[in-house]
Amino acid sequence: MMMCKEATRLMSLRQDRSLSFQEKFTLRLHLAMCSACRECDRQFTLLHGVGRHYDPEQDDDEPSA
Repeated sequence: MMMCKEATRLMSLRQDRSLSFQEKFTLRLHLAMCSACRECDRQFTLLHGVGRHYDPEQDDDEPSA
């Protein structure tokens, strides 16, 4: 049985690379049983999406030239 610490590590890795079949399988199994990790996964996905859309070149604090 995967522990939450390993599950969160895999959730984080999944944002940057594809997981192996075994990693995906064990993570899905853990997420099916652990509501805390499901919430953590939702938050990782949200933060990753926000980070992808942030563009420091269009920062509102700097005047445009």
